Amino acid sequence: MVRYANVYDIPRINELGSLLNDNFRMVNNINEMLEDKYSKVLVYEEDDMVVGFITATDLKETCDILSLVVDPKYRNKMVATNLLDYLISELDENLKLITLEVASKNIAAIKLYEKFGFEVVNVRKNYYKDDDAYLMARESE
Repeated sequence: MVRYANVYDIPRINELGSLLNDNFRMVNNINEMLEDKYSKVLVYEEDDMVVGFITATDLKETCDILSLVVDPKYRNKMVATNLLDYLISELDENLKLITLEVASKNIAAIKLYEKFGFEVVNVRKNYYKDDDAYLMARESE
């Protein structure tokens, strides 16, 4: 089940976020994101446990997906698909563009984003410690 995150989810979000980046907790202040009007933090819950989350900055006409993380035990079970689908459905009807960065080696994530109509629009060299990033974008219909 996808739902908006709350303060009780923060420890688990930070735990999952550390799979993405060792400094996730330092770089992403989830507590602040839950309180500001521009951030969206959604979680996927199964059996009363958060198994994935997505964060984004929503500026009404544009949205930047900041992170999408799924517990390795729950990958390939539609968790990321459901989170992304829910986020897109929640965005403003005036939305023109959604963007994100993804590691060029992360083929599974790239395929997921392509399934939702995202396309690679630029390459950011050395964006990650050991990889380039693809800047992907999706224009609204």
